[in-house]
Amino acid sequence: MTGRDDLGDFRTWTFTAGGRTRTVFEQGDGPPVVVIHEMPGLTPEAAAFARRLAEHGFRVVLPSLFGEPGRPMTAGYVVRQLAWGCVSAEFAALRAGRTSPITRWLRALARAVHTEGDAGVGVVGMCFTGGFGLAMMLEPCVVAPVLSQPSLPLLPTPRCRRDVGVSPDDLACVRDRARSGVSVLGLRFTHDRVVPPGRFERLRAELGERFEAIEIDSGPGNPWGIPRRAHSVLTVDLVDEPGHPTRAALERVVAFLRERLGRA
Repeated sequence: MTGRDDLGDFRTWTFTAGGRTRTVFEQGDGPPVVVIHEMPGLTPEAAAFARRLAEHGFRVVLPSLFGEPGRPMTAGYVVRQLAWGCVSAEFAALRAGRTSPITRWLRALARAVHTEGDAGVGVVGMCFTGGFGLAMMLEPCVVAPVLSQPSLPLLPTPRCRRDVGVSPDDLACVRDRARSGVSVLGLRFTHDRVVPPGRFERLRAELGERFEAIEIDSGPGNPWGIPRRAHSVLTVDLVDEPGHPTRAALERVVAFLRERLGRA
């Protein structure tokens, strides 16, 4: 089991928007990328992913939205945080056709880290926050959204399984940004029940060629032995070995950010 991460190598500061103040962890220099951690919080795996992006020449901005920064992932910790997230009005985790209100705070953070001369800001959301990159496209400075295993809304109804986690009005804005040239990168395991195929089908229908999907085979008998339960493409279920499809997905994320944010 991964031990607690003291995050001592990150710079820390606080950011306030809409009356809410949160701690932000930062590392690296270069084009800014907002990394939005998954459930249950800013785990050692999420911190390791952020460090990797910093090593590739990005300024990684990692807000702590819930949980205890640096605390390792355990089953009990996940269950408690997930229960909290499902009833939190900031996340709207169970409702189709709605944008999570917390994305307003995140858009303000993206504006704050965008400086004159930057090509724009990248965003990487994961799991519970995986779809937030879409809502952040309402902020013009966000030009490189990555949706890793976007899991909201969580209810297994036909409507929710095709929902992409934004309101109809916000989705219209997302389509406009896509038509203007902003591309979206999505990642999922094929048998991940939390990220149904209908969600990516909807993204393809809405965004056309501006949606790039990486769907990693996790079905029975897949050549890599990836289990059906695999979920976290860039963190927990990453196999950091050359040629492995999760490593290839990670490399594509880095390349996608470089292409849209400038050389890192």
